[in-house]
Amino acid sequence: MKLLDVWNRLFSGTWLALLAALLPMPALMSAEPKAPKAGELRVMSFNIRYGTAPDGDNAWTKRREMVVRTIADFGPDLLGVQEALDFQIDYLAEKLKGYETLGVGRDDGKSEGEFSSVFYKTERFEKLDGGTFWLSQTPDKPGSKSWDSSLPRVVTWVKLKEKKRNAELHFFNTHFDHRGREARRRGAELLRKRIDALGAKASVIVTGDFNCAEDDKPHSILVGKDDAAPKLTDSFRRAHPERGQDEATFHGFTGVKRGARIDWILHTADWKTKESAIERREFEGRYPSDHYPVTAVLERAN
Repeated sequence: MKLLDVWNRLFSGTWLALLAALLPMPALMSAEPKAPKAGELRVMSFNIRYGTAPDGDNAWTKRREMVVRTIADFGPDLLGVQEALDFQIDYLAEKLKGYETLGVGRDDGKSEGEFSSVFYKTERFEKLDGGTFWLSQTPDKPGSKSWDSSLPRVVTWVKLKEKKRNAELHFFNTHFDHRGREARRRGAELLRKRIDALGAKASVIVTGDFNCAEDDKPHSILVGKDDAAPKLTDSFRRAHPERGQDEATFHGFTGVKRGARIDWILHTADWKTKESAIERREFEGRYPSDHYPVTAVLERAN
């Protein structure tokens, strides 16, 4: 075969299509976060599904670029991720530009087990403090669990200062137990107690996979108490007062919509909900995770 023939075949439409299929998709690798409008606070909660799950075509390596793209396109100022293993956190930290992250593995307080990490934009926030506590009767003991919890569960928190406003904000992220009803209730009580300790005027954002619906006790513990100080608001319900049947946030890679919200974004009264959504994005019929991420766009109430 002559060299010219080889050249023509290589750059024919068929070969170009083959090369395109083999090469990484540049769009998916884009991780520049979307810039928020002035005064907005963009928040995302995303259970990304643990990276060693035997998920076949939905394995982490086959969907991790979709996770990054989904996050970057929304451009959260604050991101809470659940069910992430250390190598998944490392991947997100590498690909998502302009963020710092905080979190530890729930099994040993270091790198073992799932993380409920927080990410925050360094351009907007300065970290003042932060840490992790366990949803147990010994919350400072790594790996601890109590009540009917099937696994150790944690809350990661960070105290931030908004650089332009010089205002403080506490951001909490968690993942409640998927089996233990009492563990979820007690976990909500413990989280509520930690929030109450900040004082009535504290500015607070909470994200998480709570593994229960808004009719269940943990939601009312966190949101439903009228005398709570500071009081929390469910951003999605504030934006969508009418409950619907198609509010599922867990879909098991099926794309199903019917069901209840088990992933929430909550906030104190110094913020008002401008928008809130269940992000049902797909990539040619495939999904970034077995949960839909949930988002909220907030703005200062005063």
